[in-house]
This record gives sequence, structure tokens and C-alpha cells, in this order.
Amino acid sequence: MENTLNEQTPEGWHQTFITLWIGCFITGMGYSMTMPFLSLFIAELGNFSRFQLNIYSGLAFAITFLSQAVISPYWGSLADQKGRKLMCLRASFVMSITIFLVGFATNVWVIILLRFLQGLFSGYISNATALMASETPHSRSGWVMTSMMTSGVTGNLVGPLLGGTLSGWFGYRIPFFITGILMFLTFLITFFLVHEHFSPIKKEELKPLKGIIAELPNVKIIVIMFFTTMFVQASVMSIDPIVSLYVKELMHGQGNISFVAGVVAATPGLGTLIASSKIGHTMDHIGPQKILIIGLAVAAALFVPMTFVSSPWALAFWRFILGLANAALLPAVQTILTLDSPADAFGRIFSYNQSFQAAGSVMGSLAGSTISGAFSYQAVFIVTGIMLLFNFILVIFNRTKSLS
Repeated sequence: MENTLNEQTPEGWHQTFITLWIGCFITGMGYSMTMPFLSLFIAELGNFSRFQLNIYSGLAFAITFLSQAVISPYWGSLADQKGRKLMCLRASFVMSITIFLVGFATNVWVIILLRFLQGLFSGYISNATALMASETPHSRSGWVMTSMMTSGVTGNLVGPLLGGTLSGWFGYRIPFFITGILMFLTFLITFFLVHEHFSPIKKEELKPLKGIIAELPNVKIIVIMFFTTMFVQASVMSIDPIVSLYVKELMHGQGNISFVAGVVAATPGLGTLIASSKIGHTMDHIGPQKILIIGLAVAAALFVPMTFVSSPWALAFWRFILGLANAALLPAVQTILTLDSPADAFGRIFSYNQSFQAAGSVMGSLAGSTISGAFSYQAVFIVTGIMLLFNFILVIFNRTKSLS
């Protein structure tokens, strides 16, 4: 099915792209400035056992994505009626408040409540990506989707290093205050500088989900992409809540744990940033599905050596290599969705994908924290690698000629 997207680049494209790139960069940086150290922050709020700390950390991570998974279809429907810019404004404004308030928390349940509220109104990066998908000609889709990913990835690279340094100097609260202020800045630049070429669709004119599905040329591949998004996100989030605790164990509780944990958390972002441009151009030439298959195979294999590391620097190295493979995953999924979805349903298709991504975050966070609490941190890497291997098999046996 041909997407109805205009092949001519809309006027104002560069300013909108640069602004949203900066907004996604700030969002990614703010996330990675705070989240890798959330478990260490929680540890200061009470006298928790190892199992309790892992469970509370996993819950604090997962609750945001649980609420996000539930609410995303509603926001997606509203995006198709009102536009994606409004959704970016909604997300950045509320996130600026909730993240800032986490810095004042004195109880783990206050953090969990604020993270739940954040999830209800989050979604800046996904809506910015959908906005750019609707503004971009097909011939540039691979490059644009990959470039949009580099914004959050670059933020994820800078954030842990900055957050680790600030946490080491001033404590774990300061990064939340700074992130809240930066998210409000994101709200302002999005409001004044982003221009969306959008024709509002009345609620009664929206195609029902059944109608959208009927128009899809290959429903099966769209569904598989949703599940791929979930598994890939789960593989990331199974590690994120426990990475600083694992680094602390590898360092035997000695040294500048916050800084080293920040480096370990940042290395996948560096790898993805280095590989993303080349992979994006390659994707435009050979197709996103081949890129996705290769990326899944490599990512699954890399969890084997990570299981046997004995130092945080070895872990950082293998996570850097994993970042190279990660550059081929979600951008490929998003490109497949962009090329095979009707333009007037982008908001809902991407919102459903966001729901699966949020579900993957919930699944990964809870699985990682539970497995590490009940068994070991190494067991988390084993289970994650097996999950990605299953995803690889799922995709390779359901690949389509049209996307090869």
C-alpha cells in the first residue's frame, strides 16, 4: 500500500527537525541523568534489604511505563485529531513538573507515585518521531528515523556522565532538579519553533482500528514489529534498573561508584551514536528488515560475554559493542511502520507501538529486578540474551519479500 505522505519536503522542515532533535536530546539526557542512579537514590531513603532494594528499584522504573502503556492509545487518538506538536507540549510540560518534584522526595512511595504520573503524560520522543515521520518523504525515512534516534541516544550518552558527576559532587537530588528545568526549556522551544503541517481530523471522521487494519498491506509484519519493539525495550530495561547496583558489586562497594556506573550506563549510547548514521544510510539502500535481522542476531550473541565479566570496565566494553547493534533495532522497526502505515493513522500506529514499548519497559524492569534479587545479576544477562534470540527467530521466520 502506498502511504499518502507527500514526497516533497514541507517548508520549515529543517527548523522543525533541529528543534525536535534538541528536544529529544534533552529528554534522553534528562532520563539518563537520573534513572541509572535512581536505585542508589532509593537506597538512601531507607534501610532496605538487597531484595527489597531491587524490587523497589524495578517498581519505580516499571510504574512509569505501565501507566504509559495504558494511556498511549488515548493520546495516539488525540494526536490524530489535534496533531503531534500538542502531544509534545503536553509531555514536556508535565514531565518538567513531575521530574523536578522527585528531587524533593523523602519516601520511596512518593517517587513511585510521581513516576506513575510522569508515565500518564510522557511521550515526547515518540510523538516527535511520529511528527517527523509525517513530515518526511519516503526516500529519506531511514535516515530521518535513525537521526531522530541519535538525539535520544546522544542524550543517553551525555546524561549518565553528567548525572554521575553531579551525583558524586552534590547528591542524587540535583540531577532531578536540573532535568525538570531542562524539560521546561524543551516545552518552550517546541512551542515557539516547531511547525507542523497538520490538518485536524474530526473524531467522527477517524477510521476505527478495524478499518486501519483492513487497509494495511501486511498486518502480520506490523504486529511482529510491535512485539519486536516490546522485546528490544525489555532487553534494555532488564539491565537499566540494576546496572548501578551491579557496578557497585563488581567494585566491591569501593571507589567512585556513581561515576563508573555513569560510564557503564553511557557506553551503549556511544556505540549507537557512532553506528547510527552509517546504518541509517545502509537501511535506505538494502531495506530495514535485513538491518533488523542482523541487529537482533548480534545483540543476542553479545549477552553471552556480558554474563562472565569480572570488572565494570569489561562490562562497559561489551555494552559499547551492544550499542553498535542497538543502532539497527528500533530505527528499523520505526522505518517499517512508517513505510507500511497510512499517514492519517500515524498517531495511532505509533501510539500502539509506544504501548508495546512501554509494556517492554515494564516487563524488562520487573524481570530484571526480580531475577537479580532472587538469583544474581548475571542471570539477568542470560535471560535477556535468550529473549532476543527468540525475537530474532520470530522475525526471520516471518520476514516478507516487500521489506527485504
